[in-house]
Amino acid sequence: MENEINPLLCDIETGTCETSEAHTETATQSTVQSTKKFVKVIYYTDPICSSCWGIEPQLRKLKLEYGDAVEIDYRMGGLLPNWSYNSGGIGKPSDVAHHWDEVSVHYDMPIDGDLWLEDPLDSSYPPSIAFKAAQMQDNDKAIQFLREIRELVFLEKKNITKWEHIEVSAKKVGLDIAQFKADFEGPAKTLFEEDLALGRELGVRGFPTMFFLDDSGNKDMVYGTKPYVYYEMAILKLHPNVAKSEYSKNWEALFSTYPSLTAKEFSELSGTPRNESEQVLNALSNTGTLEKLTTKNGSIWKIINLNNKH
Repeated sequence: MENEINPLLCDIETGTCETSEAHTETATQSTVQSTKKFVKVIYYTDPICSSCWGIEPQLRKLKLEYGDAVEIDYRMGGLLPNWSYNSGGIGKPSDVAHHWDEVSVHYDMPIDGDLWLEDPLDSSYPPSIAFKAAQMQDNDKAIQFLREIRELVFLEKKNITKWEHIEVSAKKVGLDIAQFKADFEGPAKTLFEEDLALGRELGVRGFPTMFFLDDSGNKDMVYGTKPYVYYEMAILKLHPNVAKSEYSKNWEALFSTYPSLTAKEFSELSGTPRNESEQVLNALSNTGTLEKLTTKNGSIWKIINLNNKH
């Protein structure tokens, strides 16, 4: 089957990984209503969406500054059902390798495309279903789990369709593994299918897509990987008077909230110039405070012996 849009050929200019069933309808006001907080964000993503990895710095900052006012509802979009297509110059897993390396440089977020040469994924559905299984237990742990499997796939070149890698990440964030496995093999698949159905209803055509909604039915959408101000302005458009939270920008406070940070993330969150952020993190890893994992396209630093949220 040949499609015009290749889901793994993410567009660097628009900052999106588009599905093969791309279309342009947007959410109607009656489709989803915001609850609890001032603004609800429906965030359509996928565990192997490289553009979604590219917005982690902005998304993490958004949670720190507007987390009290914004509720983020993570939804799985089903980026790669299988390899039954050949388009955009990509028809087999090995074709993705160079593209991921290019995306890594563009977003300044470490991604090692050699995964697609060494142990390629045949679908993004299993890790998506695993996320839904994690969500059934604990939403915060599910978000931590998503971060863990993303680090595995983007930096450690692990095929996260395999249960051994899914299980390691689930254990790391403290999920009940027996329940997690039962849900993964059972009701989580239905929940994933519901996400796909809602995505079609909302007109999701690629990832990342964020729908911002208030309880009056007003809405805004940010499509693709954009600078931080785009996400901030979507919130302020709906609630101009929402208060921005102040947060501590020193490294101890940041790593106590997010126990792994790339140099780009640390720069975004701390306000440290990007050309200095790596020096700061390297100094901390040299003293044994942080653990540094280096890939061919950049590094990530992790706090040692500390379990916190993502």
